[in-house]
Amino acid sequence: MSRTIDRPALIVGFLLLAVAAIVAFDASRQTITSNYGVGPTAMPYVVCAGMVLLGLAHLFVAFRDGLPKPEAADGRALLWIVGGLAGLIACIALGGGFIVATAILFSCTARGFGRDALLVDIAIGLVLGTAIYLLFLKLLTLSLPAGPLEALLS
Repeated sequence: MSRTIDRPALIVGFLLLAVAAIVAFDASRQTITSNYGVGPTAMPYVVCAGMVLLGLAHLFVAFRDGLPKPEAADGRALLWIVGGLAGLIACIALGGGFIVATAILFSCTARGFGRDALLVDIAIGLVLGTAIYLLFLKLLTLSLPAGPLEALLS
């Protein structure tokens, strides 16, 4: 019984393993240390482990069933999502701040997935953006791009 090898899955598997090796090499060369347990080099190793798992899973699938054939892409949905990313970048670059940028990205992505409640999605995005901003600012003491709304919360 002859099986065919799914070449795209094989290529993606090897690419994921190669990128994981680069991430591991880069993490091993970091000189930043920590005095309190887990340091900043831990996360690259977590990412590396995840990429190795994904790469091995792709190799496994390449020799078994193969990847499922993708459906045709929805151009309008992609435009909404790419527009949301462009809006996020523009909002941050023009000083709109993280909260408004997050609301733009959230509402455009929801629209790309077929949801038609744009004003409600903007409100949800504002709430989520505010919660994330406060989490980073107060709990993690990290700063995110600030705009007019962030100035009110600081």
